[in-house]
Amino acid sequence: MAVEFKSLKMMELRAQPGEILDRVARDGEAFIIERNGHRKACLVPVSFFTPDISPNKISEEWETLHQKGENPRITITDDHEVQFTFHEVVNGGNILLSIILSHGYPNIAPKIYADPIAKKAPHRWKDGSLCIFGTMARWNPGTHDVYFVLELARQWLKKYSKWSKEGQWPKEMEIK
Repeated sequence: MAVEFKSLKMMELRAQPGEILDRVARDGEAFIIERNGHRKACLVPVSFFTPDISPNKISEEWETLHQKGENPRITITDDHEVQFTFHEVVNGGNILLSIILSHGYPNIAPKIYADPIAKKAPHRWKDGSLCIFGTMARWNPGTHDVYFVLELARQWLKKYSKWSKEGQWPKEMEIK
């Protein structure tokens, strides 16, 4: 996306901070702030750095996780996607589960990654994300949430644990 920056003197910003912020937030304008003839900073809409996901939806997901006793780390990726990271223990080793909410979430299913895991671990997509929506469940944006995905990912980790010990991926009924 091409961004057209307008020059804005610091004195103009000081004289009308509310109006300038409204233009940025409401109209998507972007400014280079100058003081004493030197470029000092830029003022851009927050949407330049955040994903195309409703802030209310992100807050709702966060609240649900906390109500369920989870305490994930939440970050914004370089691709401007929301990432929830959970610490899990499998076979005595630490694994980080990352649930990525892509642009358009919840209409787009999240992607889930586990790290570190064996490169040859089965039931993963080409990009390394876990295949949890195939036979285990289907994504439904109206009823499913990050906690639902976390529970599926934990089921996947149990199967991974068994696979890493026995060399065979367990069937659905074998893991509880």
